[in-house]
Amino acid sequence: MNLSAALSILFVASASAFVPAGTVRTSVPLYAGSNQNPFGNTASLEYTGGSDPNNKNYGKLAEKLNEADIERRKIQEEADRRERAAEIRREERLAKIKYMNDMPDSQPAGTVDEFMFKEGVQDQLDKLDNDLVGLLAVKKRVKEIAALLVLDKMRRKLGFETSVPSLHMSFTGAPGTGKTTVAVRMGQILAKMGYARRGHVVLATRDDLVGQYVGHTAPKTKEMIKKAMGGVLLVDEAYYLYNAANDRDYGQESIEILLNVMENNQDDLVVAVAGYKDRMDKFFSYIPGMMSRIGNHIDFPNYTADELVKIAGVMSRDLEYDIDEAAFATFKNYIEARMELPFFSNARTVRNAMDRARMNSAIRTFERYAIQGENGGMCSVADLKNIDADDFQVLLDDILNADTDKRIFA
Repeated sequence: MNLSAALSILFVASASAFVPAGTVRTSVPLYAGSNQNPFGNTASLEYTGGSDPNNKNYGKLAEKLNEADIERRKIQEEADRRERAAEIRREERLAKIKYMNDMPDSQPAGTVDEFMFKEGVQDQLDKLDNDLVGLLAVKKRVKEIAALLVLDKMRRKLGFETSVPSLHMSFTGAPGTGKTTVAVRMGQILAKMGYARRGHVVLATRDDLVGQYVGHTAPKTKEMIKKAMGGVLLVDEAYYLYNAANDRDYGQESIEILLNVMENNQDDLVVAVAGYKDRMDKFFSYIPGMMSRIGNHIDFPNYTADELVKIAGVMSRDLEYDIDEAAFATFKNYIEARMELPFFSNARTVRNAMDRARMNSAIRTFERYAIQGENGGMCSVADLKNIDADDFQVLLDDILNADTDKRIFA
């Protein structure tokens, strides 16, 4: 045993000599409880979230990797889908090119008359000729549009590339020149050819499209557009939508909505704007986007006196009245006098005159058979259908005998 070991034994023995008798030594744990973790009662490496409000942005690594893998698979599936669709389109295009190349130029495509009658287009054009007197330039333009639609449908039947032509229209002319009638016929032609689902015509003015306060215009305009979908929206006196003197006018919002619909929904809605030519030209100068979206501009000239007399004949035919030649001569004199006065409205003036002539005929017949008791009060069918010169002479006398400031009411 060396010296250092002996000294260590001696010191321990000496310390033990000073311990009181009966003292028992025990070991006391440094930390009470079953968990000897000094940092809490849970595993020291387990994440409990804490109180940081940004904790919701964190997650387990496995979950994040799984989410990223799912998103990556979705992106890949979408890319594969697009590639398959593109491949199908390429195959269809190649097949179509081969079909067109193999097709001889002598391949029968059907006759134009077959499509005109089968689709009912010729019937609508015939009605246009019967309903409208004169307006040869207008009818010619309508027939040109119909020809485009018919030939386009024949091309589609054979497989040629086609696209929906710009069918938005501008009708310019004075009141009563047939703008609404032409719009109705065009809507029916478009429906017959499959360019419109319904072919109806919705007539709108500024009051129908523009609101009176902020947030009111958009719902009104969209409601009218919704009503016209599948047909024709005819905006009469469209220039009232824009007020150049007021930058805060709500009409501009309606115009912007119409322009957007004309561009994006031209395959389901035809917009036609109508009004006086000079005012429409000024309106287009303010709104060039409207002008560029309209492919068909049709001008409606004023009727001549002879044409207005023919219109009266058409109206009497539709109402099943008979007008003799002397009555037509008197009516022409009335129309020539009325054309010199303000607020003349072409066919509308004729319609008003015909209504008054019918009333005069009714008064005359009632006087003869009901008041005077002629023929025992028994009138004939001819009496009920007759409009004679005296019935129109009353209108002419109203103009000739009325004061200058009251002649416009004659």
